[in-house]
Amino acid sequence: MLSNWLRLGLAIVAVLSLGVALPLGVALPGRSSGLDLAAAATFALAAILSINSLIVAVSYGFSLIYARAPAQSRAPDLARWRACRAAMLEWLATFALVFVIQPFERRWMGPEARERGDPARPPLLLVHGYLCNRGFWWWLRRRLRAQGRYVATINLEPPLGSIEQLAEGLDARIRTLVAETGAEKVVLVGHSMGGLAARAYLRRHGGARVARLITLGTPHHGTQLARIGLGRNAREMVPGSAWIRELAEAAPLPVPALSVWSARDNYIMPQDSSRLAGARETVLPALGHLAMAFSPKILQILLDETAAQRELARMA
Repeated sequence: MLSNWLRLGLAIVAVLSLGVALPLGVALPGRSSGLDLAAAATFALAAILSINSLIVAVSYGFSLIYARAPAQSRAPDLARWRACRAAMLEWLATFALVFVIQPFERRWMGPEARERGDPARPPLLLVHGYLCNRGFWWWLRRRLRAQGRYVATINLEPPLGSIEQLAEGLDARIRTLVAETGAEKVVLVGHSMGGLAARAYLRRHGGARVARLITLGTPHHGTQLARIGLGRNAREMVPGSAWIRELAEAAPLPVPALSVWSARDNYIMPQDSSRLAGARETVLPALGHLAMAFSPKILQILLDETAAQRELARMA
């Protein structure tokens, strides 16, 4: 569903570009009347790049207002360089995900693998975040599979539904994955809102089918950016919302958990909203929210965690 919305947005940009280019083809001196395709392409590219820059600028603008400042570096110039580099990588990640991969996720991701897995290595189920789809995991899924990990994904739908509703879709996917692979349990990896959907699932269904939970940049205590979001799930992610309070008051997580978050996350604000009681945590100093999808550091964390899970399974 989300891919349809994104393709519609691209189509609207294309139509507007043609609307600009047609009069240009008529009005420019020395040109025959008609459509100026070069002008249309230039306008479309400029529009996409402007929208992409606006998305990143708004997120970082909110981040500056609500940020919990990271510890000061002994080398301020190096800290500034890392922050600028993180913003640049976030811009590139936003462009790749919003305009290239996620609108066409079926072509990029292909069908889900269906094969028997290694009982000593539970499959990873990657759960995307707010207004994303499984295309978010394109880079990480390829590299995890190259390292011998069994990886599955899910599209949480409807995109603007309640997180509890999304958790029920997650339940159905977990049941299917367990049946397909023969595994007793799966490892849940949730990015952003995907981590909240995983916690909502665990609150409802327990940990009988889950070996562990790994969250990446998840707003466990909400995020101020949700105030300008659309949909019921955005309202639920506002700090102090009734849903966030109910989740916090629930019983402790029934499975081991790791929360990975960035001190310069531009979507989760304040950034330490990603702290999760009872969970281990890994804090990355300078990494944007969507750039996590292309981060070698995130990849290594997932490889290390799943390697540890395999050892635990063998000892059991």
